[in-house]
Amino acid sequence: MSLTTPDQTLTLRDGAFGRATCLTCRECGATRDLGPHYACYECFGPLEIGYDFGTVTREQIEAGPANIWRYKALLPVPDDIESSPNLEPGFTRLLEARNLAAELGLTKLWVKDDSTNPTNSFKDRVVACALSAAREFGSTVFACPSTGNLANAVAAAGARAGIRTVVFIPSDLETPKQVNSAIFTDNLVAVDGTYDDVNKLASEIAGEDPGWAFVNVNVRPFYAEGSKTLGYEIAEQLGWRLPDQVVIPVASGSQLTKVHKAFRELVELGLVEDKPCRIFGAQAQGCNPVATAYKDGVDAIRPVKPDTIAKSLAIGNPADGVYVLDIARATDGAVEEVDDEQIRDAIVLLARTEGIFTETAGGTTVAVLKKLVETGQLDPTLETVVINTGHGLKTLDAVAGSVGPRATIAPTYDAFTAAGIA
Repeated sequence: MSLTTPDQTLTLRDGAFGRATCLTCRECGATRDLGPHYACYECFGPLEIGYDFGTVTREQIEAGPANIWRYKALLPVPDDIESSPNLEPGFTRLLEARNLAAELGLTKLWVKDDSTNPTNSFKDRVVACALSAAREFGSTVFACPSTGNLANAVAAAGARAGIRTVVFIPSDLETPKQVNSAIFTDNLVAVDGTYDDVNKLASEIAGEDPGWAFVNVNVRPFYAEGSKTLGYEIAEQLGWRLPDQVVIPVASGSQLTKVHKAFRELVELGLVEDKPCRIFGAQAQGCNPVATAYKDGVDAIRPVKPDTIAKSLAIGNPADGVYVLDIARATDGAVEEVDDEQIRDAIVLLARTEGIFTETAGGTTVAVLKKLVETGQLDPTLETVVINTGHGLKTLDAVAGSVGPRATIAPTYDAFTAAGIA
């Protein structure tokens, strides 16, 4: 199959994108051939992948590897994807959080813990799908604008695949996230500005240099599909059923929309029974454009300048914000916000109740879960899943002033007893 872009003609091998058939505009419904495109030629709306899945069975999925490629029949990747060097992310643990549930007054709570992915965040999922697309398009550079976790994932995946990587970050990004990218690539570029400034620069480069695959720009439709695997895994790990409620962090909003898409696909394929599933979004108060629009009852997202410790959620102009609003309202969910102090407290709470050290995005999600219960927006008697998207070692500065030694004592038993720890 050949396709022509303004700058080049690409020849795609048969089955390059599995059962994907086209790109579809989310606004006007126009379709076009699969390619490195992200905006509709008719209305400039965002594009997503269309499929002809055919028959997909539980047995077929369960026979697959213990990573996201068990769902390859539902993703825009070739059937031989396992043979290409990649980080093999996914199929992370779903933990029943009994202690946290008791603390918050919930009957049944699960934590989907994506901090155990290869670079310790859910971004490994989306990057794996983007890497497959970049390979099929013959891209020579694998790149991204990032608030941190994506840069880590792109740099590591590119190293594993043997493709040149260039990652762009805001210059004020947390030091651990900078190091976690620079260790994999010597092309870490710090930009003076916000994430939205970095993203604008990436879009300009993508428009000028067709050999560059920016995972969340010109191959975004393929990249975004990776988040569906979170939804697939939750359903499979629950015994092939949907949860009653799920709480998901919102940065660009893509993850929430794709988890919802995954649930609907599973229903349409007959892999799970249809049932109501309320979907809630979580934002930091210092970057809350979607939460604000939800509470104001409007459809338009007004961009903001981020000012929060939750830098991985600090996208002031979220590309999928309007779709998050649609899903939250349609499923009887909500989009809520919490301040930085609540985020810090929630990081400690999750660690001390469940032994999971989350970064600030996960702290935001747990804090929002707590607030939703306290304000009566979330039903505590229904089965609930909360998604932890990254590891706390990435954002140590956020809690460094909140935790530490309870006491400093002399190496004697008397000093120990005097400290009141026994």
